[in-house]
Amino acid sequence: MNSRTPLLALTILCAVPSALRAEAPAGEADPAAVAGELLRVASVPGTAEGTADQASPTSVDAAAEMEQQVLLAAAGASTGDPPARETVTVTETATETVAVAPAEPPVPQPPASADVPANVEPPLPDLLSSTPTGNVVVNLINKLVERGVLTADDSKAMVAQAQAEAETQRAQNEADMFAIAQVAAVQTLTDPAVSGQAPAQSPLEAARDEMRVSYIPLPVRMQLKDEIRRELAAEGVGASNPAIPPGLLETLARLKPEGEIRMRVEADLYPEGNDSSGAFPNFNAINTGSPFDVTGTEFSPQWNTDQDRTRFRLLARFGLGIELGDNFTAGFRLATGDSSSPVSANQSMGATNDGEGGNFSDYAVWLDRAFLRYDLGGGEDEVALTVWTGRFDNPFFSTPLIFDDDLGFDGAAVRLSYNYRNTIMPSLVGGAFPVYNTDLNFSSNQPLKYPSYDKYLFAIQAGTEVNLTRHWNAEVAAAYYYFYNIEGQLSSPFVPLSASDAGDTDNSRPSFAQKGNTYRPLRNITPAPENDFGRINQWQYFGLATPFENFVVTGKLNYDGFDPVRVSLVGEFVQNLAFNSSQIDEIAVNNRGEVTADDPDIDTASYGPFEGDGYAWLLDIVVGHAELDRLGAWQFSFGYRWIGSDAVVDGFNDSDFGFGGSNMKGFTVAGRLALTPHVYIGTRWFGSESIAGPQFDMNIFQFDIGAKF
Repeated sequence: MNSRTPLLALTILCAVPSALRAEAPAGEADPAAVAGELLRVASVPGTAEGTADQASPTSVDAAAEMEQQVLLAAAGASTGDPPARETVTVTETATETVAVAPAEPPVPQPPASADVPANVEPPLPDLLSSTPTGNVVVNLINKLVERGVLTADDSKAMVAQAQAEAETQRAQNEADMFAIAQVAAVQTLTDPAVSGQAPAQSPLEAARDEMRVSYIPLPVRMQLKDEIRRELAAEGVGASNPAIPPGLLETLARLKPEGEIRMRVEADLYPEGNDSSGAFPNFNAINTGSPFDVTGTEFSPQWNTDQDRTRFRLLARFGLGIELGDNFTAGFRLATGDSSSPVSANQSMGATNDGEGGNFSDYAVWLDRAFLRYDLGGGEDEVALTVWTGRFDNPFFSTPLIFDDDLGFDGAAVRLSYNYRNTIMPSLVGGAFPVYNTDLNFSSNQPLKYPSYDKYLFAIQAGTEVNLTRHWNAEVAAAYYYFYNIEGQLSSPFVPLSASDAGDTDNSRPSFAQKGNTYRPLRNITPAPENDFGRINQWQYFGLATPFENFVVTGKLNYDGFDPVRVSLVGEFVQNLAFNSSQIDEIAVNNRGEVTADDPDIDTASYGPFEGDGYAWLLDIVVGHAELDRLGAWQFSFGYRWIGSDAVVDGFNDSDFGFGGSNMKGFTVAGRLALTPHVYIGTRWFGSESIAGPQFDMNIFQFDIGAKF
């Protein structure tokens, strides 16, 4: 019995018509019982590779023993002599096909000719033959017919059906053989050693000579396909191919590239009534350049408050992550940008990185992310641990009210979370992030150096996500952000002889800022003959007038009852716990009101009262698809925000609302539509008004088309 015998027996048994059971006379053997015994016997290994005629004596004895067991089982189920039935002989050909012929005397068959193709069925043999064969299945069917369990007609029908199914299976086997031959051909062509030693025959012939392929179930074929793909990736399509280094494809499979390209048209519009008298110094321009002489001989760098502008802006990012194994991943990202701003990757077209130039000048590319990450756990009812180090995405649950979406965090962070039955998912996040590190040679033009004045952000946040019902989901978190040494410090008294002479607290000024925070002078310049007793050479830098210790509560409520459309309500509240209005009023140089006639110090006052505050809040409603991942997906949002002058550090929050920063309030409206799973269009409007100090209102319109991949 060859390797197809169990399958053949199962096919024959499954083809027994249900009418045979119904019409069986009382006392006859139940065909189902006989069929079960036949299946058991047929599943016992028989002969080795080859046809029934090639069976060894040992296999023939085993077959005869199994045959006797089946016959005894059939006889035990019968209470009388079976009626005379026709004798049917079934033979199995060398091509593993069961053939059935009419119950007539055997007709001699012509010998096989060399001209007949190997895959063509030979003529059907005669059925009525009482001569035992070396095939156990053939003998069993003959005996079943002799004992009346099966009729000749039923045998013919079953064998005909089995033959048709065998034809179908043979075609499948040929397809599998051809696929294996293709793999063999690729290996032969790509392996010089094999191609130089292989005999002169086709890959298909070589495959047929070396292996025999029986039926391969679909799941097995899919598993083999995946295993072959992995092996080819691991070996670089074989170490014999010198063009592809070993392991290269496996490495490529672990890479996860991502990117974004966006084109924006932006209109920056200034309504009438804005103060254009020089009341809005650009402290970032002052602090990132030479110190400004405050003696009043010229204006400091100023923000534009009255002239509309239109800008074409390009954003391009490309990042690459790689799975390192053992729960480690690493990644980096490059991005465009007008400058090294931490909150924007927009590149204004026609302007180089210092704001001058154009004429199709090249744009700079900055290192935007570079990190190593470790993840452990994360399943249901399991604690999850995530550790970041390097420059990575914001690990905290927050909104652009305090941290811009583009802001990257330098340093290290740890996140612990627990998934309780996919219902309640508490988390705890903490980290330490260097904001500024003192230059190694500060001050560079003096032999004696100044002490370091490093700045850090230490942060911790506790929160939870809760699946309230099938359609309702909520997330809430409370955080404490402590900005160490972020505020400006008054220097020791000194007399600068030139603009390059540094004060010992010059490094306490922000290295990047947007606008809105309250500032104070940093240099304590002593009146002396060298500066005409304070009337000239008053080169000054400016630092933040208040420390920042932010207590932040952030929440989000989602409703998915209109699936696939989601409705979300997002809110955030911020309080600067270190804000002290009276202390700031003594040193502030901006965010002041006008001097009024009823001010008791009107004769001596050069500034109005300080009007800033330390609170901020945001409320947004977002409607649409959760992701723009298919044609027609859309999102719409509407919101309002209030950002007090010293509620947040103005260098880190949203760079689009009112050009970024604080001391603003107003509305936002935005909408986006997916043109494809990767391409989208969008528009946004930001309407902002100043809170403290003179009027500085803006309307910003943005029109985007972009692609993410």
